[in-house]
Amino acid sequence: MLEILTTDFMQRALIAALLVGLVAPMVGIFLVQRRLSLIGDGMGHVALAGVAIGLVTGLEPVLTALAGAVLAAVAIELLRARGRTNADVALGVIFYGGIAAGVVIISKAPEGTPANLVSYLFGSILTTRTSDVWVFLVLALVIMGTLWVLWPRLFAVANDEEYARAVGLPVLPLNIVLAVLTATTVVVAMRVVGLLLISALMIVPNAAGQLLARSFTSGLRWAVAIGLVSAVGGVFVSYPLDTPSGGTIVVLAVLIYIVTAVSMAVVGRLRQRRHEVAESHEHEHGPECGHEAIPHGDHVDYLHDGHRHAAHQGHYDEHGADEYGALSRDDGPTGQDEEVST
Repeated sequence: MLEILTTDFMQRALIAALLVGLVAPMVGIFLVQRRLSLIGDGMGHVALAGVAIGLVTGLEPVLTALAGAVLAAVAIELLRARGRTNADVALGVIFYGGIAAGVVIISKAPEGTPANLVSYLFGSILTTRTSDVWVFLVLALVIMGTLWVLWPRLFAVANDEEYARAVGLPVLPLNIVLAVLTATTVVVAMRVVGLLLISALMIVPNAAGQLLARSFTSGLRWAVAIGLVSAVGGVFVSYPLDTPSGGTIVVLAVLIYIVTAVSMAVVGRLRQRRHEVAESHEHEHGPECGHEAIPHGDHVDYLHDGHRHAAHQGHYDEHGADEYGALSRDDGPTGQDEEVST
């Protein structure tokens, strides 16, 4: 462990992983909301052409990849807005055109395919340079700052584009901003996760977060937490195992999703059984029943046999009562029920 933290290239890789794990789920949650989950994968294809141009010409691949991905993002949104072609067709043409162009350009490299091309495709902790970390830091700050300022508007457009347009929001510019943020996130992540795997870190943490959350905001918090654990944990694990960092990060994210899904299924089944037991409750609670009444939201629970019972549609729901003031399974962080908006 100490060796990992004191090695220069691992320090750079961990900083880059921290940035990626933070921003990828923040952008990805809007893609999930808009049902564009695989757009990050396509942006990676286009960015490959930018990387190829950089490697062949001697320019900085990070900057050429960023330029190519941003141009593709703007083109996609303009095509979608004009409605001249189906959105899926537009995505396919640009994305597969991008990866094909990347292959052709790479073939013209003076010394054949560069050895470090694989690191851009699948990520490599050994190739993260100090200059990369600074570029990634600046790009990550731009992404987070833009999301902070435009968060309510981006959510409105992602949740209901027609309604957002009806209330006067600039839908096309906001969609272009989100597409550009997606392209930028792909470039930030390409050294750590790889161009072909970054989409997974945008989508999988959000998929797991939705299983745990009751609202859009809480879902984002869970997604960011899972993204950070996956990215940083994947880099830590990949070092002693000598495995590619990108693949290790994604495998860890998928494992977290599977564990979360199974755990929530088990919890749901246990809650269902508790509900069935509560329906068979024979005691009639009321002001004179002798059991302590505990105000709970818009109704009253009665403390009985170590549980709180609440009248509900002809039967009693049963809530745990470790502490009288503890939140039940139906409570949000403020003690009130929350509605999932994702």
